[in-house]
Amino acid sequence: MRDPLVAPRPPEAPFLGVGVGLRPPHQPEILERGARGELRVDWFEAISENYMVAGGRPLRVLDAVRELAPVALHGVSLNLGSVDPLDAAHLGALAALAGRCEAAWVSDHLCWTGVDAHRLHDLLPLPMTAESIVHVARRIGRVQDRLGRRIAIENLSSYVAFDADAMTEWEFLVAVAEAADCGILLDVNNVFVSAHNHGFDARAYLDAIPPERVFQIHLAGHSDAGALLVDTHDHPVCDGVWNLYEHALARLGPVSTLIEWDDRLPTWDELEREALRARAVLERLFAAEARGEDPGVPAARAGQASVAG
Repeated sequence: MRDPLVAPRPPEAPFLGVGVGLRPPHQPEILERGARGELRVDWFEAISENYMVAGGRPLRVLDAVRELAPVALHGVSLNLGSVDPLDAAHLGALAALAGRCEAAWVSDHLCWTGVDAHRLHDLLPLPMTAESIVHVARRIGRVQDRLGRRIAIENLSSYVAFDADAMTEWEFLVAVAEAADCGILLDVNNVFVSAHNHGFDARAYLDAIPPERVFQIHLAGHSDAGALLVDTHDHPVCDGVWNLYEHALARLGPVSTLIEWDDRLPTWDELEREALRARAVLERLFAAEARGEDPGVPAARAGQASVAG
């Protein structure tokens, strides 16, 4: 196990603290509290496609939020695993948005989301083979060339496996990231869900992830559907995922962490409490580092709360 105090960090993904997803029902309260200097989260993650528009309220809100805190972009439709051509217009709009909001980083999913120009509106897994690694890594490379930056790819929650699978999910994820020279958005809830569904060791998964590739961590809630757990983002983070999060941080050191909640949205106060729980874990494990006292960890932005809260 690596010493977390010396674990290398991706230079383009500094530690930002704890963030939450930027969801429309919470936006008025975010702006109100931000104007009063009462925000207790450190950064926000915006769904890229929601802001890839010519103008209007979404971009005005994003601009205002960016004045308060850093913003990262998280996409759901790069379609990295498909055989369809990459969408040049989509990439152009994403590049423009990233420039507009000075995105801390850009991420999307290690999956495919459509074929023959049809959007399937789901995040679908890939066969974990050497051929898939080459295919996806080449496409990620073209995306990175267009954006002028490395992106991060997120591990999925999954409910089926392919007969063709030739390796574990963590071996596949790491191999793609290394072949493409991209980052990883490590979704700890997805690891927990998939470990339950497929019967693998979640800690073995986390122990295989290279710290120098991890841009960000996602925490979320899921639903119990009987034989399967389903990644629904509509519950608080469960104790098992919190425990797995601590295990991940013990290897990775302090990593920017996001509470991902997309359905049956709670009040802002409840969402903030989930974020503060993640902050408390970081503070307990990495008190000085999380406050920015270590030269390798940037201090919180002026005017924002420290990780200690």
